[in-house]
Amino acid sequence: MNPDPATPRVFLVGAGPGSPGLLTLRAAEVLGRADLVLYDQLVPERLLDFAPPTARTVCVRDLPGQHPEKYPHIHQLLIETAQAGKTVVRLKGGDPLVFGRGGEEAEALRTAGVAYEIVPGVTAAVAAGAYLEIPLTHRNYASAVALVTGHELPNKPGNRLDWKALAAFPGTLAIYMGVARLPVIVAELLRYGKDPDTPAGIVERASWGEQRAVYSRLADLEEARRNAGLEAPGLILVGEAVRHRPPRPWFEGRPLFGRRVLVTRPSHQAGGMVRKLEHLGAVVSQLGGVEIREPADLGPLDRALEEVRDGGWDWLVFTSANGVHAVLRRLDALGRDLRDLGRVRLAAIGPKTADALREYRLRADVVPAGTFSSEGLAAALVPHVRGARVLLARANRGRDLLRKELAAVAAAVEQVTVYDQVDAVDASAAVLDAMRRGEIRYVTLPSSNIARAVLGAFDETIRGRVVRGEVKLVAISPVTGGDVRAMGYPVAAEADVFTEDGLVEAVVRLAAADGP
Repeated sequence: MNPDPATPRVFLVGAGPGSPGLLTLRAAEVLGRADLVLYDQLVPERLLDFAPPTARTVCVRDLPGQHPEKYPHIHQLLIETAQAGKTVVRLKGGDPLVFGRGGEEAEALRTAGVAYEIVPGVTAAVAAGAYLEIPLTHRNYASAVALVTGHELPNKPGNRLDWKALAAFPGTLAIYMGVARLPVIVAELLRYGKDPDTPAGIVERASWGEQRAVYSRLADLEEARRNAGLEAPGLILVGEAVRHRPPRPWFEGRPLFGRRVLVTRPSHQAGGMVRKLEHLGAVVSQLGGVEIREPADLGPLDRALEEVRDGGWDWLVFTSANGVHAVLRRLDALGRDLRDLGRVRLAAIGPKTADALREYRLRADVVPAGTFSSEGLAAALVPHVRGARVLLARANRGRDLLRKELAAVAAAVEQVTVYDQVDAVDASAAVLDAMRRGEIRYVTLPSSNIARAVLGAFDETIRGRVVRGEVKLVAISPVTGGDVRAMGYPVAAEADVFTEDGLVEAVVRLAAADGP
C-alpha cells in the first residue's frame, strides 16, 4: 500500500482543450515529477515534454479493449503504480470532471485507499468561447450557460437529458460529444420549441492552429457541418450569444493561423521556437535533425580546460549555446567550477549564446552587433585578439572560417570539440509521411548541419513537393541557404537576423506573401 496515505500519489490533471499554453501551472508542476503519465488520445503529446525524461508515458489508446473496456485497466494501472510508491499523472483532455470520467477514476482510487489530487483544466466550452470570441454569457442576452453531453449511456440510471427544458433554456447551450448525433440533437431541440432561426455553430479543435468553425441557423446546422467537412470531436454552441461573435476572432487573425510549420531543432532546444510559432497560430510539427552528445573522446576537452585554468588561453570563444552548456557541464563533472575561467575573456556568436553564458552568471566580453555568424564574430573579435591566444569551443563539425580569420592576427588559435552533432532523422518518422501527403507547408532550417541531415532524409516524393514550391524551405542565414542550394534544393526565404526569432519572422513574411 501507499507508504504515506496522506500524500497524493495520483494526480487527475486537466490538460485543457489542446493549446499547450493553456496547461495550468499546477499541472506543469505535477507533470514535472511524474513517474508515470497516463494520457488520453486527444491530449497533445507535446505536453509530455513537461514530464521528466525518465517518466514512463502510456496512452490509453494502447491499453487492452475497446473504449468502455479500457476503464478497468486504467483504474488498475493507476492503483498499482501508486501502491508501488510512484507518482502518477492521469492527463485528461479539458477538465477531469467535465465529461472526463474523472469522478469514476477518483472513486476507484478512494475505494483502493490511494490518495489523489484533482487539478482542474480549461474545458472545451470556455476555450471555444475565448478563441472564437463568442460571449457564452452576456448581461444583455445570455445570463446562463449549460454544459450538456451529446452522448449519453443507453443504460444510464436515473434522469435522462430533458430536451424540453434545454429547448427553453435562457442562455447558451454548449453540447459536448454531439457531432455524431447532431441530427438527433437538432430534432429534439426543434421538437420542443426551440426557434429554428436560433444562431448555432460547431467548432473543431478549439484553441489549436487547426481550429475550424461553421455557423448557421439551428435548423440548418447539420447541412452546414457536412458542407464544411467538420467531424468529431467538436463542440456545438446554440444560443443568441453565437450571433454576437466578430467576423474574424482574434486567434484566427494571428499571422500564421492554420499554417503548418516544421521545426527541425534538436528536441531539447525546440520548445522555445515551437511555442513562438504556436502563439502566432501555426500548427507545428517537430523533427530533430541532429542529436547533441558528449564528444566521443573527452581527452582534448579536459586538457583544454586545464590549460584555461592555468592561464594558457586569453580568449574562450563560443559559437553556440550548446557549446556553453557542454563546457560548463564538463567542468562540473570534473569537480571544478567557474573559478577555472577566472582570467579568460569570453566571446559569444550571438545573443542566444550570450544568454546561455548568463545562465551561469557569466557575461560575454564580445558579442557581434547585428550579424550573428562566423563572419560577424570574426569581425568583432579581430580588433581584440591581436597577439592573443584564442581557444574556440565548437562542435565536431562545422565551418573553419572563424579559425582562419582569427589566425591571421592572433598568436595562436586552436579548436576543441566540446560536443558532437550526430544526424538523428528517423526515415520512418510520421512527420515525413505528412510531408509526402503535402500536410506541411514550411520547413525551418536553423543550421547547415541540420539542413544536411533533414534534406538527406527526403525521398523523391518530398523532393518533388519542395521543387514545385508546395513545401517551402526557410533558412536561418544566407550561409545555410547557400548550403541548401548546393544540395539542389530551392530556398524560399532566409532570415534577415540570424537567430531563432529571425527564422520565425522569415516564416511570417513568407506566409504573408503566400496569402490566405
